[in-house]
Amino acid sequence: MWNYSEKVFDHFMNPRNVGEVDHADGIGEVGSMACGDALRLSFRLDADGRIAEARFQTFGCGSAIASSSVLTEMVRGKTLEEAARITNEDIAAELDGLPREKMHCSVMGREALEAAMVDYFRKQGRDVPCGLLQQSTLLCHCFQVTKETVRDAILTHRLAEIEDVTNFTKAGGGCTDCHHDLGDLLRDCWEKLAAADAAATAPPAPAGGLVELAPLAPRPEVAHAPADAGVVARIRAVLDDEVVPALGADGGGIELVRYEHGRVYVRLTGACAACRKSDATIKGIVEEKLREFVADSLQVVEVNH
Repeated sequence: MWNYSEKVFDHFMNPRNVGEVDHADGIGEVGSMACGDALRLSFRLDADGRIAEARFQTFGCGSAIASSSVLTEMVRGKTLEEAARITNEDIAAELDGLPREKMHCSVMGREALEAAMVDYFRKQGRDVPCGLLQQSTLLCHCFQVTKETVRDAILTHRLAEIEDVTNFTKAGGGCTDCHHDLGDLLRDCWEKLAAADAAATAPPAPAGGLVELAPLAPRPEVAHAPADAGVVARIRAVLDDEVVPALGADGGGIELVRYEHGRVYVRLTGACAACRKSDATIKGIVEEKLREFVADSLQVVEVNH
């Protein structure tokens, strides 16, 4: 059973901006109804070149509807350059996270937006501004997923198996003809990740005049109620066994601050502390793991002290 946020339920049950914009400036279609997921997104610009209206039509699951709905709200009032910077992770974060198996729905939203912007520039008879859109190469023809989308998902989420790629992007979930290309892309990406990891863990070059700092004092242990001892122990075990290795791969870490009344207060450390995607980390990794292995009612709250 997947856990969905309240925002996902809200946008699924009460989707915003359903339909198609009259006299749209740009229309983008991705996916295939024959394969189970399809999205059509249209937008209209105002006199200042900002997106005044965006609407969608989709054939897909609740996550696809929620992702499309929230995206039409996110782009409103933005220029095309600003809208182009919205990532699929931003869409998922705006929904307070999506199950790992449904991340491809946010990818579909991002790709539909990109296709609509391409359509706009073609209608204008203009070249797409350099750097505004990615150069795309179709990899999975069943679900119209580009090679660039798959590469970005592998590198960002450190996906290791074709099944993981399918969960995030839906590539490879149809006829499987692209599995050989997916395997090659996974090997290529992991060579790059291994090289980056080796560079990150290399000892720093010696520099004169530097003073080695004393280690930080350990955080004082919070006294939990005896009745909570069991759940706190399970939370610590899940953080140590499931979460810390995942965050550590990106140079980050996590500390349990305290547990109170079904809420787990944590502090992100290392590279994760300054990451702008910390909300996605908290909801998509930490809370998901704790709900899977401890209790599905747990809520994780990030604190900075």
